[in-house]
Amino acid sequence: MTAEQVAQHLGVVKDTIYRWRERKGLPAHKIGRLWKFQLSEIDEWVRVGGGADEPESGNS
Repeated sequence: MTAEQVAQHLGVVKDTIYRWRERKGLPAHKIGRLWKFQLSEIDEWVRVGGGADEPESGNS
């Protein structure tokens, strides 16, 4: 999938996909100059909380 397709799937803008790839470890594969994404890897990343804004905090 392309970044644009992943963005549409997740309901975010394409820039967010690239930012998550750089800062939060969104799984991606570089093929030549292009970044490609596998939907099963993206969905698993979301399931384990990869896109969360902040880590869950315990009782403080």
